[in-house]
Amino acid sequence: MMKKRALISVANKDHIAEFAQGLVDLNYEIISTGGTLDLLQAAGIRAQGVDDITGFPEILDGRVKTLHPKIHGGLLAQRNNEAHQEELEANQIDPIDLVVVNLYPFKETLQAEGVSEEEIIENIDIGGPAMLRAAAKNFDDVAVVVDPTDYIFVLTALEHEQLNRSERQRLAAKVFRHTAHYDTMIAQYVTTQTGEDFPETYSVTYEKVQTLRYGENPHQTAAFYKDPFETSLSLASAKQLHGKELSFNNIQDANAALEMVAEYEQPAVVAVKHMNPCGIAIGDNISAAFTKAYEADPISIFGGIIACNREVDVDTAEQLSALFLEIVMAPGYTQAALDILMKKKNIRLLELNMDNKSEDYYKLATVKGGVLIQSHDDGGLDAAALIYPTTRQPTAQEEADLLFAWKAVKHVKSNAIVLAKDKQTVGIGAGQMNRIGAAKIAIEQANDKSAGSVLASDAFFPMPDTIEAAAKAGITAIIQPGGSKRDQDSIDACNENGMAMIFTEMRHFKH
Repeated sequence: MMKKRALISVANKDHIAEFAQGLVDLNYEIISTGGTLDLLQAAGIRAQGVDDITGFPEILDGRVKTLHPKIHGGLLAQRNNEAHQEELEANQIDPIDLVVVNLYPFKETLQAEGVSEEEIIENIDIGGPAMLRAAAKNFDDVAVVVDPTDYIFVLTALEHEQLNRSERQRLAAKVFRHTAHYDTMIAQYVTTQTGEDFPETYSVTYEKVQTLRYGENPHQTAAFYKDPFETSLSLASAKQLHGKELSFNNIQDANAALEMVAEYEQPAVVAVKHMNPCGIAIGDNISAAFTKAYEADPISIFGGIIACNREVDVDTAEQLSALFLEIVMAPGYTQAALDILMKKKNIRLLELNMDNKSEDYYKLATVKGGVLIQSHDDGGLDAAALIYPTTRQPTAQEEADLLFAWKAVKHVKSNAIVLAKDKQTVGIGAGQMNRIGAAKIAIEQANDKSAGSVLASDAFFPMPDTIEAAAKAGITAIIQPGGSKRDQDSIDACNENGMAMIFTEMRHFKH
């Protein structure tokens, strides 16, 4: 039987000796490079160096070793093309039938502590992607393996002569995804170094975490992918301690809850339903904060998502266990708290480090035929820049509640109104087509708790009707961006009703 040739050059050397031995047993000749060649020969596997094939040594500290016609000609020649075969013979090039390559660890190098720019640049693989792409392009005649998890499958298929065209095409598709992922990570790194926000093309890449049972609804398919470089507070870095797999809607809601709870430094609890908060509160401890968040809306919290920014203790766990909840997230749990919560079979318990708050990042929203890209809303308030346009100034307690409510309204779907008192939301109006409609919902929800509360609006008031409704409900102070042509009408309405108001000059629309 005529021997076939396999070229093996891998950065990840796990199980490569066993795989190569399997190829030898199937009558393959092995060509290899550098450290891979040394490993194979040390394992007693007969392998030939690439420089023996090319007649040209590795140069430039290994930057050039496989970039040669005797390698790429052997990869790209079409077996059924007579002219190609004549050129191979004329140039003394032998075909290569199988390529096994994985790439320099660029991502791992970039994430290493104290790594230099020179080390990062040197881990940009050139020859590896070139060989992978050449072999993948010629999948009609060449099999290509980039993923060590495919070794057993490939050996078995070769042994039974079942590595057919469709399987080679599947392996080739995996290669092109892999090289695209690799190139995108490099492009993101280099572009970041230049400081460009929105270059002429925008490439992103994600790594699959899991296939989800379905999307928002059972007839929709879905999967969860993560940013390969995400190291700050994110759901992708959470450790699930208990409960069922997360669903599409769970992940959406949990992400919203994380963004909300990250706003607060004091012990805080956020309850979320359908990506809107139904209760946010700060307390002296996490148990007190949960009590207040629950009391903010004891109806909507049913089936909700809870995010805590402190370790969950026994007192908090006992309160949580009394409710039907989809998810609880926290930076930690006492063992006694876990013992209580794990008695509930289906509740999902997530643990994640909340010290590493989110850094700047972009948010992507797909539209048919395209994508919208924007920086995330990290707008905070500069206390020195706040404007106090009304005759009456807010009291210290009112101002504390106003700033608390302002952080909350930032995360409520527009049009949004939040009422708060004693650092607890008491009424939330979300996603309404007009601002007075959102205000009426928040006031109705608060009921008698609206008296003495404060109001936050995510955008300015186009007319004073919301002020008038707030005054009638006993609300004493308002925070809003300002900037309307009719701001003076709102100021006058506050003054007439003895209310205080703050302008932030910052809008927080959330569509």
